[in-house]
Amino acid sequence: MERFQPHRVLIEERALDYELGHNLYNYFSQKRVELKVICSHNRVTGIPGKNPRQSYLEAKRTLVIGVRQSKDFQTCKPSAHYQLPLVTSCPGKCEYCYLQTTLGKKPYIRIYVNLDEILERAKSYIAAKRPEVTIFEGAATSDPLPVEYLTGALAKAIDFFGREQFGRFRFVTKFTDVETLLKVNHQGHTTVRFSINSPYVINNFEHATPPLAERIAAAGKVASKAYPLGFIIGPILHYSGWQEDYDKMLANLRIKLPVSTDTIAFELITHRFTTSAKKNILELYPQTKLPLNEEERQLKYGQFGYTKYVYPQEIMSELREFFFARIKKYFPQAEISYFV
Repeated sequence: MERFQPHRVLIEERALDYELGHNLYNYFSQKRVELKVICSHNRVTGIPGKNPRQSYLEAKRTLVIGVRQSKDFQTCKPSAHYQLPLVTSCPGKCEYCYLQTTLGKKPYIRIYVNLDEILERAKSYIAAKRPEVTIFEGAATSDPLPVEYLTGALAKAIDFFGREQFGRFRFVTKFTDVETLLKVNHQGHTTVRFSINSPYVINNFEHATPPLAERIAAAGKVASKAYPLGFIIGPILHYSGWQEDYDKMLANLRIKLPVSTDTIAFELITHRFTTSAKKNILELYPQTKLPLNEEERQLKYGQFGYTKYVYPQEIMSELREFFFARIKKYFPQAEISYFV
């Protein structure tokens, strides 16, 4: 799959004072893109769009380069203690993505150039919890891998955490450009997780992302360098033929991965949606095939007070039994971190 190439680049004036910002400005000056210096990466204007779908698509083609000013990190329970803010948003266009709700109508991709300052702040969080280990999540509001060739942020973070006795790093991706990460001395302190799904789900709902075979191949490369490895299967959809599709997916994963990856971890997430998410999805993808009929769902209250529509208990039990049995069959030593 071709690398992400933005159609327009907006760079915060302060970012030019940093080496990465200066280099990116020079890089894009040589490209056929709209390049503009702006006052603040928090006040982005000028992204075109006559309707919600056009605005969304243009935002996905927009790269904003800025300086992260806040010193505080957001918490990231239960998967980690804190978010590590390297990138915001993602060039993928997954119909179900929760970022369509949290990032507004124009979820442009934003990268930060003050990486040393961000990692220095992470160091202070680690020091405060010693001798406990502090875990940081690098993909809480993004997929940082598609822009890694521009930022080097993941490689820098992996190297940093490799030298931190009490710090650990993890991120998840649907993308596959992992070559620069294979050379980093990670010391087993970074867990790389790949988001995978059946070809039916990927082809119908995960637009502008690599196919399953390429994700599995990238996971094999990462495993060959002894990174701790994980897989998120989600959203798990219950549709005609789902058992056969997901069984083939897991069987193929077993065949293509090195034998030494028996100790990988799986995170299993069934499809769910909120009322606001459904509204946004139908605005952006009016012909979507996503199952969004509230009458076929069970209402559940989330930890932050909002309600979401999940599969009814009988379907949840069927999905749970299937995935636990198949993962045990193909990866007998694997850990299932959670099923939700």
